[in-house]
Amino acid sequence: MNVDGKEMRPIWFNTETRTVQVIDQRFLPHELIIEDLTTVDAVIHAIKEMYVRGAPLIGATGALGVYVSLVQDNNRGADDDYFKAECERLKAARPTAMNLFWGVDRVMDVAIKETDYDTRVKAALAEALEVVEEEAVNCRKIGEYGLSVIREIAEKKNGEPVNILTHCNAGWLACIEYGTATAPMYTAFDAGINIHVWVDETRPLNQGSRLTAWELGKHGISHTVITDNAGGHLMQHGMVDLVIVGTDRTTRAGDVANKIGTYLKALAAKDNNIPFYVALPSSTFDWDITDGVKDIPIEERDPDEIRYVQGLCDGKIRSVLVPPETSPAANHAFDVTPSRLVTGFITERGICEASEDAVMGLFPDKKKE
Repeated sequence: MNVDGKEMRPIWFNTETRTVQVIDQRFLPHELIIEDLTTVDAVIHAIKEMYVRGAPLIGATGALGVYVSLVQDNNRGADDDYFKAECERLKAARPTAMNLFWGVDRVMDVAIKETDYDTRVKAALAEALEVVEEEAVNCRKIGEYGLSVIREIAEKKNGEPVNILTHCNAGWLACIEYGTATAPMYTAFDAGINIHVWVDETRPLNQGSRLTAWELGKHGISHTVITDNAGGHLMQHGMVDLVIVGTDRTTRAGDVANKIGTYLKALAAKDNNIPFYVALPSSTFDWDITDGVKDIPIEERDPDEIRYVQGLCDGKIRSVLVPPETSPAANHAFDVTPSRLVTGFITERGICEASEDAVMGLFPDKKKE
């Protein structure tokens, strides 16, 4: 995507230094900092501490992390046990994101077939870069399919803006290119459709107000940052036409794990008869489970993410304590939206209902033997 006239991605392989590089998203929108990931520990730290975040980007980072494991200092060449152990460490970095397991396993399965070390390294890098490009293409296709949803609403509004609400950041910063939830927005905007986006701030780390607002603004899309709890009010008063969110893991039966607060938006949308769509590539589906509430592990993060708020003050990024210093805090990072509240899924293969029959009908190749 374009940032001040420069093409950027949130992760890339630097062919000159032969290193994996990422945008450290913790400091956006106030500072643009690039980090090198030269060890598995560095990759794990980047995922855990959210230098990188968003399901497709986490998957791509894990995929490239497999390559890193083979070229880091003190690597053990083509030692299979060491290689598998490093891949397991990568997969444990975040428990909710399905793409992480998918990306690591895909590259590991290709590389481990090669017994020669140099050939294994080349195979791992080639497959990891293929993962990155596939996710970018899938997000572009999500945008193309999702355009029809926005266009249908736009035609009924006769030139008035289509008001879309989104939660967290499921944009290109989370997804290599285009985004998932934002891909239809970019496609609609580029097609000349008048859209406006309500951007949930998305506490506690403010991925909406920091990241979604930043990237939409860079693209020239009209948007307004709102408090997380304002969505229901806006829906009640006819100020939201459509909700589109992303997801970190979705069951084949249609239950959706996404950033905490998504479930409440889905309830409000249902109560006000507003379409609630989830945009995702097939790599985010967990094909092995059906009950998201029971079976999807919900990550609990550092309570200090709630207790402190980060922002720009006097030209410096600072953290400020909000509650009483002695008050405990609980930081559940995700919630699960049941399939009954989801209007449909926007995928790289098209749009379908949030049901097992519809999902498996769109992805018949994922059916278990």
